Amino acid sequence: MTALPSQSPRALLLAYALPYLLYVGLGVIFDPQTQPLALYGARAVGVGAALVWASRSWLHIRGPRGIAGSLALGAAAGLAGTALWIALVAPGARADAVAWGESAWLARAVVATALPPLVEEPLMRGFVLPLALLWQRARRAGARQPLAEAMERGSLGAIAPGEWSVLAVGVSSAVFAAGHAPEEWLAAFAYGLLMCAVWIARGDLVSCISAHAVTNAALAVYVRETGNWALW
Repeated sequence: MTALPSQSPRALLLAYALPYLLYVGLGVIFDPQTQPLALYGARAVGVGAALVWASRSWLHIRGPRGIAGSLALGAAAGLAGTALWIALVAPGARADAVAWGESAWLARAVVATALPPLVEEPLMRGFVLPLALLWQRARRAGARQPLAEAMERGSLGAIAPGEWSVLAVGVSSAVFAAGHAPEEWLAAFAYGLLMCAVWIARGDLVSCISAHAVTNAALAVYVRETGNWALW
């Protein structure tokens, strides 16, 4: 496989991974229960700055189809994803979850709507899924070290909009689920499959990002109105 160096997974790894690692890392430094405003303020500033830098290197943000259709499908998929998440998480949800105060809820709702979709969708559907496809190509070509071949000589730009395989969909959904709490693994894996379906249908990341944003916003409103804080 020949590739433009600037589009190899190795060259682009930091641009895709840094916002995610920073978002997660700040959650280790600040306790969301006792320091919610500090946590979400730090995420807004730190991760927001990382996204400004990283997003310049991302591929497949826009696809071959019109953005209006992608936003419309994203909104519909986002609402469906909210229902899916509630249905799968609710049966095992803790009954003693602590309610969030108004200011803490608002800070989390705003940041969760704006940042995780931009942090997770480019990484999971824009990097992990294409990398799995490149690994499969290298393996079929007889590479002795297909992952190294994919990372070094593969090109994310060589992946067609909406391209997929069963393995790539499964891997990206599993990696997405692994970033969540164990009690959310099933829901997160199913949600990852839904986001892959959106990627396949539209061939862009803007549809996945908009879907994820709608889900997070709708879920924030749902838990506030129903008091089911364990779902958040």
